[in-house]
Amino acid sequence: MTVVGASDGVHAADWREAVRAAAGVLVGVGAADPGYPDACVGVVESSGPYIVMAKGLALVHARPEEGGLAVGVGVTRLAAPVDFGHPDNDPVDLLLAFCTPDADSHVAALSTLARQLLAGLADRLRAAPDQDALAAVLRGAVTGDQGRA
Repeated sequence: MTVVGASDGVHAADWREAVRAAAGVLVGVGAADPGYPDACVGVVESSGPYIVMAKGLALVHARPEEGGLAVGVGVTRLAAPVDFGHPDNDPVDLLLAFCTPDADSHVAALSTLARQLLAGLADRLRAAPDQDALAAVLRGAVTGDQGRA
């Protein structure tokens, strides 16, 4: 089972605040421990802005052993975009965060998100009118029940 969360209209002064907010959604739904947001910031600090996967979209994550308690996916829509330092895809206004308790579910969650992003998930999330709709769109995408989105 995948736990889903959403936050909308989030104010972030920079990419670190944006990443912490996005990963904080996972903490809020009980899918990650309180240290997970800082682990996600550490990923970008050590590896650069590779998590900015497409125009305006960051895929926030850390290794399962850095705080993943369950399979969780969250979406955070920023009130104003922030720069991550990516040469092509800045600024970011939409962050998808995920966590998993183990490597196998990490790969599976990443695969599901990639497939859904190719099928237009980012556009559907940006079109969602509010936080509840954001959560419903994401839930439908990760559970395969598009009728609920």
